[in-house]
Amino acid sequence: MWSLYLLLMCTAVSWVTGDVISVFGYEGSAVKVPCPYGRGYEDYEKYLCKHDCKVDHDVLIKSKGNNNKYSTDDDKRARTFTVTISDLRLEDAGKYWCGVTKDFTDIYKEVKLNIRPSKRINCPYDSESVNKLKFLCGGNRPSTCRQQAVITSNNTQNGRFRLSDDRKSRIFTVTISSLTLEDSGSYLCGVQRNSGFDDVTASVGLCPFFLLGFCRQVSAGDACCPDWCSAALKLPAMQQ
Repeated sequence: MWSLYLLLMCTAVSWVTGDVISVFGYEGSAVKVPCPYGRGYEDYEKYLCKHDCKVDHDVLIKSKGNNNKYSTDDDKRARTFTVTISDLRLEDAGKYWCGVTKDFTDIYKEVKLNIRPSKRINCPYDSESVNKLKFLCGGNRPSTCRQQAVITSNNTQNGRFRLSDDRKSRIFTVTISSLTLEDSGSYLCGVQRNSGFDDVTASVGLCPFFLLGFCRQVSAGDACCPDWCSAALKLPAMQQ
């Protein structure tokens, strides 16, 4: 017996609304922050800072600088200074500033970074399954699910997939970090049975990714319309 649930995954995107650059990313992944600048500033120093840029330690990275968390690229032809922020954490969300160093007063562009948590798939099971093998597989074929499992309770960490089992609540959870387009598709939660027929309890559909350009093609009520897209189009958010 299995039922269908819809979840949504979005890749990191960015766009400019008025004077603010809005950037969206997922916990555990990386995001690119584009900082456009005007003609004539190609050879000026650029930087990214957080908060109000009033003190030196607010500056996170400067042009030509790289570290484990931040890396930079300055495309002088496109006049865009890009900062890549790696290993996103929820506390990374907030207001940033793109800056260009110049005499007297620097030039700033505000950035708003929004972080979405990694996707978590919750799989409930019954009291008889507490000590049974649990697993998650891709596809929608229950008969071969265990053989094609991307992760099991015998191997709780497999690359970007991590499985935790709350035996008291009788729910095992699979967390997917650093989401990619290839993660889209159908998944099945399962519990191994001694009878030889595994109990597949839920099918999880991960909708295809949305980029900003596709938002204009969705409409109110579309199950795969992400809430940030709905907000941009003033549409109702996806029903949970």
